Formats: sequence, structure tokens, C-alpha cells
Amino acid sequence: MKVLVIGGGAREHALCRSLSLDPDVTALHCAPGNAGIAEVAELHPVDALDGAAVARLAGELAADLVVVGPEAPLVAGVADAVRAAGIPCFGPSREAALLEGSKAFAKDVMASAGVPTARSYVCATPEEIDRALDAFGAPYVVKDDGLAAGKGVVVTADAAQARAHALSCERVVIEEYLDGPEVSLFAITDGTTVLPLTPAQDFKRALDGDEGPNTGGMGAYSPLPWADPKLVDEVLASVLQPTVDELRRRGTPFTGLLYAGLAITGRGVRVIEFNARFGDPETQVVLARLRTPLAGPLLRAADGTLADQPPLRWHEDAAVTVVVASHNYPGTPRTGDPIEGLDEVAAEDAPYAYVLHAGTRREGDAVVSAGGRVLSVTATGKDLTQARERAYAAVARIRLDGAQHRTDIAREAAGE
Repeated sequence: MKVLVIGGGAREHALCRSLSLDPDVTALHCAPGNAGIAEVAELHPVDALDGAAVARLAGELAADLVVVGPEAPLVAGVADAVRAAGIPCFGPSREAALLEGSKAFAKDVMASAGVPTARSYVCATPEEIDRALDAFGAPYVVKDDGLAAGKGVVVTADAAQARAHALSCERVVIEEYLDGPEVSLFAITDGTTVLPLTPAQDFKRALDGDEGPNTGGMGAYSPLPWADPKLVDEVLASVLQPTVDELRRRGTPFTGLLYAGLAITGRGVRVIEFNARFGDPETQVVLARLRTPLAGPLLRAADGTLADQPPLRWHEDAAVTVVVASHNYPGTPRTGDPIEGLDEVAAEDAPYAYVLHAGTRREGDAVVSAGGRVLSVTATGKDLTQARERAYAAVARIRLDGAQHRTDIAREAAGE
């Protein structure tokens, strides 16, 4: 099977790494990719938002499957263009991807499907914003209605900050605050059958102790030793399957990866948000634990035969990912700094720890930073304590001027 992955972040590196280990994958391509992905896949320059260009490349490569990684190409309709060219594609249509592309659309789908979520208001004027903020009170939860690269949500006790963020957006969703721990649950679907993966937890705040600004994610771990063993079955029945059924009923079936961001509240499970693709950095730890070769489930989802997929198999090991970010992230990050120590991780820590590239590029023989989140260091172990030790030992080998990372990923879950 020839597979083309679209994207160039750590999520796509994790996907390419898993696909490169799949014996059914005979050729692996990625566009545009990054410096790390180049080690496991052949890279091709392409504008990931140009559906015609992506479809043309897939045709030239005679790809048997295209996997669209990031949200922006999905919302731009890239998967539609690939499918129109007669090539199986893992990723929702432009209309179905609105589940991530518009918070208001997602709320409407959940209301129709009876999916439990936070009470909310959709606001487009200063008067509507003020009424909604007053209605819920602190802490305030304000979400940009559109795509915002993981940084469009403000949760704050400061009314002025909440209002300023709301006014900076064209349209916002203001909702009640959901207490309790958060969980990320992915599910592969062909629009009818829903196949959940294993849960993970990520860390959105930039600093230890969940302090600092919101980010796209600073680390993740799996499994969740504190979670109810029945959680996946419950979410499948109350959230995932009803959402997929509702989108199919509307004539916009969802094919690809449905991501549910959940809060485990005192009143039960509530949906915080949906994403229309693998989440970053949770993908890194989920795929690190997946024993089943990845290409088969993705292709069955793309061609509508997911009901034929045997049950997924998982490693008993735990996995931890620590994100290494650029100086000043999540503000305007500094780029172009050389990254050293990658060879040392490969030599000293493999196979239990490895580096997945996010914001990197090659300059001659050097790998340099090219974005806010630069690397994801992923490690496995017999339990979360060992996986943490291995991940942070590998992080310590990496040298990037001004780099930052959290030191408490999975610490509480590991009982430390």
C-alpha cells in the first residue's frame, strides 16, 4: 500500500512513524513534511491547503490512501478534492470538518444529537458578549468560533480579559465553566461504525502547575490510571456514536478521526470540544501504545468498511510525551536556532524514547527550529513513572537555545 500523509507537524511525524512500521505499507510519502519526517518518508513540496495540488500529487504517486493530518486543510476541503479524484482519503469533508471549524456548528450538532456539553451562547456583538459573560460569571470560558491553532480559547477569572478576547474575535462561543479532569478520546469512523482508541490526557498551559497562557499542548500521557474502566464505552454510547449518527442524518457523514475533548465533571462526562483530526500531542502517546498496524484501520475508514476491522490491540506499556518549545512560545516564537543532541537521543535512548519533529527545518547539515512547538519527545515504559524518567532523560540531551518545557507532565498521574 502506498500512503501519502499531508502535514508537517509532530502529529504527522507520529503518523508517519507508525505507518513506516506497518508491513502493509510499501511506500510512504509526506507533503510537505519536516526534517524528522524525512527520515521515514519521502517528502514532497505542496501547499497543504490546495486541494487540487494535493489530489494531483496523490495521483502522480499512485497513492492507495491519503491521510490529511492538520485541521486547516480539512476545513479547506482538501479531503473532498482527493476523494473527487477517486483516491481513498482518511479525513472528513469540508462540511463535516466544521465540527472543528465552527464551535457554534459543533454546539448545534450536539444539541440535535443529545450529546452532553456545557451550556453556551453564540455571540457576535458587544451587547451579546456582555450578557453572556454576566449570565455565567467567573471563571469565564470564551472560544473563538473558528480555527485558532489551539490558542483560541481563554479561560480566566478576569472579566476584562475575557471581554477583550471575545471582542477580538468575529464570533465567539461563551459557555459555562466545566470542572473536573480533562480527557482526550480519539475515534476512527467511516461515517457509520465508530472505533474508539485509548484515552489520553494533555496539558494545555505553558507552565508547570497548569499556569501561564494556553498553548496547543505541552505534553500528554496514556493510559489514565485514575479513569473509570467504563469511560470509553460510556463516551462511545453518549458522545461519539450519536455525533456520527447525527452528521450522517444531516447528509454530511464524518469519515476520519473524530476527537472528543471531555471534562469528567461531578454531573458526568461533558464535551468541551470536538476536533476533526488526530490531536497533538495526544497522538504521540496513543500511537506509541497501538500494537495493531495503523494503515488497515485508516483505509477501512476511508473506503467504508470499518465494520470489518478486527478489535484493536494495545501495548500494556505507558507512554509520555514532553513538548520542547521555542523561546517566547506561545507568543511570537524565535526561530532559526540550531538543535543539537538529536543523535544522542537516537543512540542512547532508543527504542524506548524518540524525538518527533514539529517546527523544524534543515539548513545544510543542521536541524534548526522553525516554529513554536519544536519537538515532541516520546517515551514508553512499564508504567508512567518509568516512561516519565525516560522522556525527561531524553529531553535533557537536547540543546536548543531558549527552549522551554514543562517538568510535570504525568507527574500527578504517576503518583509522584
